[in-house]
Amino acid sequence: MEIVLKPIRQSLLLGLVTLSMTGCQMLGDLYSRPAAAVPAQYGDTGAGELSAEQQLALQQWWTLFNDSQLNQLVDTALAKNNNVQLAVARIEEADAQMREIGANLLPTVTATGSGLRNRVTESGVFPVFGDNPRKTYKVGLNGSYELDLWGKLRRANEAARAQLLATRYAKEAVSWSLSSLVTNHYLMIRSLDAQLLVNSQNLKTAQDSLDLAKRRVEGGVATILDAHQAELVVTTLQTQALELKRLRALSEHQIGLLTNDLGLKIAAGDLMTMPTPPIVPTGLPSALMEARPDVRQAEQDMVSANANIAVARAAFYPSIALSTTYGGESIALNNLLKSPARVWSLGLDINLPIFNGGRLNARVDQATAQQKQMLATYQNTLQTAFTEVSDALVNAQQYREQEQLAEAKEKTTGNILRVAKNRYEAGYTSYLEVLDAQRNHNEATQAVVQSRQNTLTASVDLFKALGGGWKPDSVTAEAQTKK
Repeated sequence: MEIVLKPIRQSLLLGLVTLSMTGCQMLGDLYSRPAAAVPAQYGDTGAGELSAEQQLALQQWWTLFNDSQLNQLVDTALAKNNNVQLAVARIEEADAQMREIGANLLPTVTATGSGLRNRVTESGVFPVFGDNPRKTYKVGLNGSYELDLWGKLRRANEAARAQLLATRYAKEAVSWSLSSLVTNHYLMIRSLDAQLLVNSQNLKTAQDSLDLAKRRVEGGVATILDAHQAELVVTTLQTQALELKRLRALSEHQIGLLTNDLGLKIAAGDLMTMPTPPIVPTGLPSALMEARPDVRQAEQDMVSANANIAVARAAFYPSIALSTTYGGESIALNNLLKSPARVWSLGLDINLPIFNGGRLNARVDQATAQQKQMLATYQNTLQTAFTEVSDALVNAQQYREQEQLAEAKEKTTGNILRVAKNRYEAGYTSYLEVLDAQRNHNEATQAVVQSRQNTLTASVDLFKALGGGWKPDSVTAEAQTKK
């Protein structure tokens, strides 16, 4: 056995020396995050600082609406939505691909075995005499290992790891978008519920006006035109109620689709009692948008593309692989494992490209172009994120102010309607003045509900634009010390 082991030891020693050189060279530039072509912070929002509890709560921002039904719908959607399941499956695929590519860094060992019975010629140029036909049995272990001298395998593994992270961030992006979709549709339903309630109140007022007009017509103090005009208001409000119910059913269907519960029914609720989440503090740094999953996904795509350039360049350098075989070969099965049947081989394979018609250069150019595309996509994603946050900040602030004005307008139109009714009943004015006042009040009450929905929806858009909220390191440390 010494005569066999000695060459093996020499080969192992040679392999160890060669392996010690593998970490000495790594082709390609290591990834470094490019500078973001956006301002350092968002515009002044005029908001005060938030408490640590509020900032941490923004990681599940939908809970700030204090609606248990909304919380349950979002949780259900995140668990059962088909797009989420699809994203999870893509993560599993990318993980398997990364493990497959990472396995190239390790030796490959395979076991082989064969049995052959064949007859050879006895009258040819080189006749064979003896046992004919003959049997041959083989068994052995084959090993191979590619030396990663230029970092090709390591950079390929880096690219695969980045793609795995990208799929994970893609899944977060799906969940991130899904939670805002469910919340917006839910707010729409709550808005329609509030509008139906306002419509019911306005309809009652319009019905009272119709009854009054009919009595005045019967008493001879008003014309039939007043009754017809009052009846038209009632019919208009009834038609509006039907349209609101139709829109509510459609929004309910959309939430059912998002939660994978097509028979979903949502109980009525009151939009006006839902609290308005706080807006972000003044001078929020724009670096927070790096927490957005779409930004993270774009960056990992860029990391992967950068590593693929090194993989393409490594093809210009020689590839070196060690191979070995150890086993037995015998014409008798019972002698297969005995010492005289031992066979072994050691090999070193070197592959150096000489001429390929520019194929390798083309691959490098392709990888470089893809890296440029990923860089442009990353910068575009950053700029889009910054614009979305800036727009959401403006909307959140302006809609709050509009809501206050809408509430003031509702009070004013209510006072005007009461005065107009009193003047009509006293005979000082025509019913046309009452109709005009009633129409303005109906529009004002609906505008209050719509303004409330706009305010809450703007909060949802802001949370979505920020990637779910903001959580400085100091806030995290403070929260941890309180536990």
